[in-house]
Amino acid sequence: MIPNAITQEIKLADGRTITLETGKLAKQANGSVVVKMGGTMLLATVVSNTEPLEGADFLPLTVDYREKFAAAGRVPGGFLKREGRPSDEEILVMRLVDRCLRPLFPKDYHADTQVMISLMSYDKEVAADCLAGLAASAAIAVSDIPFNGPMSEVRVARVDGQFVINPSPEALESADIDMMIGASKDSVVMVEGEMKEISEKEMVEAIAFAHEAIKDQINAQEALVAKVEKSSPKREYNHETHDEALAEEIMKATYDEVYSVAKGGYGKAERSEKFKEILEKYKSRYSEEELAEKEALIHTYYHDVEYKAMRNMILDDRQRLDGRALDEVRPIWSEIDYLPGAHGSAVFTRGETQSLTTVTLGSRLDENRKDGVTYVGADKFYLHYNFPPFSTGEARPIRGTSRREVGHGNLAQRALKSMIGKDTYYTIRIVSDILESNGSSSMATVCAGTLALMDAGIKIKRPVSGIAMGLITDPETGKFAVLSDILGDEDHLGDMDFKVTGTENGITACQMDIKIQGLSYEILEQALEQSKAGRMHILGEMLKTIDAPRADLKPNAPKIEMMTIPKEFIGAIIGPGGKNIQKLQADTETIITIEEEGELGMIEISGTDREKMNAAVKRIKAVAFVPEVGDTYQGLVKSIQPYGAFVEIAPGTDGLLHISEITHRRLKTVEEELKEGDTIEVKLIAKDERGKLKLSRKALLPAPADN
Repeated sequence: MIPNAITQEIKLADGRTITLETGKLAKQANGSVVVKMGGTMLLATVVSNTEPLEGADFLPLTVDYREKFAAAGRVPGGFLKREGRPSDEEILVMRLVDRCLRPLFPKDYHADTQVMISLMSYDKEVAADCLAGLAASAAIAVSDIPFNGPMSEVRVARVDGQFVINPSPEALESADIDMMIGASKDSVVMVEGEMKEISEKEMVEAIAFAHEAIKDQINAQEALVAKVEKSSPKREYNHETHDEALAEEIMKATYDEVYSVAKGGYGKAERSEKFKEILEKYKSRYSEEELAEKEALIHTYYHDVEYKAMRNMILDDRQRLDGRALDEVRPIWSEIDYLPGAHGSAVFTRGETQSLTTVTLGSRLDENRKDGVTYVGADKFYLHYNFPPFSTGEARPIRGTSRREVGHGNLAQRALKSMIGKDTYYTIRIVSDILESNGSSSMATVCAGTLALMDAGIKIKRPVSGIAMGLITDPETGKFAVLSDILGDEDHLGDMDFKVTGTENGITACQMDIKIQGLSYEILEQALEQSKAGRMHILGEMLKTIDAPRADLKPNAPKIEMMTIPKEFIGAIIGPGGKNIQKLQADTETIITIEEEGELGMIEISGTDREKMNAAVKRIKAVAFVPEVGDTYQGLVKSIQPYGAFVEIAPGTDGLLHISEITHRRLKTVEEELKEGDTIEVKLIAKDERGKLKLSRKALLPAPADN
């Protein structure tokens, strides 16, 4: 017997419907929900252990999102016909959901928790990523797992001047705003997206519009929970044991010293060492036996002292941990052309954060090809971000690209890509290696990427800079401080991490995580305006190094020549088994790609030697020769007949030069003027209906003088 599902519908403003369903699938999970919109269906499940993870003082949350190829009626490509490691696109969805969920769990909940979201059916008119957060939150909402939600995520886009919630992928192509917003009923939690140089005011309007749609989705989740029969209350738990007297004692004993260090304006390493000295000094009052019992709690409570002292110092003294003013950006220096072998390179250093970024130019063969469930295509512009452990003075094993590296690289890529002109033929790969980090390395990547692109001679529309903003608030007093160019410690202790990139004309990308509830739009607007001033300052410092793209590419950079040929000549150029094109590439030291577009063949020729590229062009034109009436050609006399000569104007193409068209005077025989093997200049004067060519030599000769 098929169980009866419990459902709840959400009506969007444009009449489309989202359906939430529970009670039919995956019932052994603590919570499971199917979300359906059009033909797109997601299954979200959540399981949380009943006991806390031993030794954990954090939430061990794992969010997993996977797309099944069967959802789109496809079989995985490659040798292994099975879904493999998650794609970058799947990882980005995992990060979006994780960043929304994590702040909404109780801070003292430490049980291993796993959220799994699967794309089970895909409708190309309905994007799946904007439904993943809704599915995850609904699964937790119908479970007994403690959660300060529900929450939801939506995509907001502006298409033809109108805001749209969860637009189709096709509609998104013409949007000038593409943002994912995550929020609870009263607070925005997460923002990420790309824009085409919009204003700060427009960005706030988009966030507010999305939040209203999210409230409807949260109401629907609450209605679904109310319908669930035998709905168990949220589970009781006790994952922390506290000693309030010890916490108070540590606060009294160490707060003033910690406050003094926080106000001292020290660098990262020195500040960390001084905080450690205060902790060790306090611990020295205990015996080894007492420490064995209390040390874990001492560390927890001392961290609380650091947190409170540093926040109070910033709010009360309006001073930063390193002594800066709230809106002050750390010293910046940059350098271009640092790596002679790269097509473009730059070092960008802001305070204790440094990126060494390279630009590599390639041909169509170097495109980043993607074969996913929801997207099949290729990127001509892509950016990779690397964060080695030495950048923060750590020694740890490297086990592949982390989710964080994928996310930071994607943010920087989105910040820069709209500045690459559509007439740029090159495939462009940017690689940012973070060599030092204390603050936003993704924003350093944006700045270094801009400099490296200009160093490479790429004609970007406008240079892009980026800045990371922070926020400290005190709900009791109403005090708040917006911080420009935050340090790592300020990110950790603050209430908001907000990264924004843009040109002098407007914002191109953003990423925001809010850790508190009830952040007002007034504070958000102030943070955006302060970020604009910071971006413009950073941009001014960058332009002191290079203020416009180089006029020419580096000598070692590939050059690209584009040409078109009639489609029927493609086979002759490629040859049997690719023999002809492979020989042509070897002879001219070029890379040649051909793609069909309608009745034409689009040919891309890339190489570093312009003369050899020209030779390749000449040989292709010879094979794909299409004579045009009125053009002049160097021809070879192949044979002579009583009525004229046959002249070869290209390999395999000849025309008739009639005896009357050889010269202005009357000839009795062709041999009076020509012989086989002569090279002459002729003009194509006509083509008949069968494609036969009629040539003239006399049309190119001076007319005889009148007698």
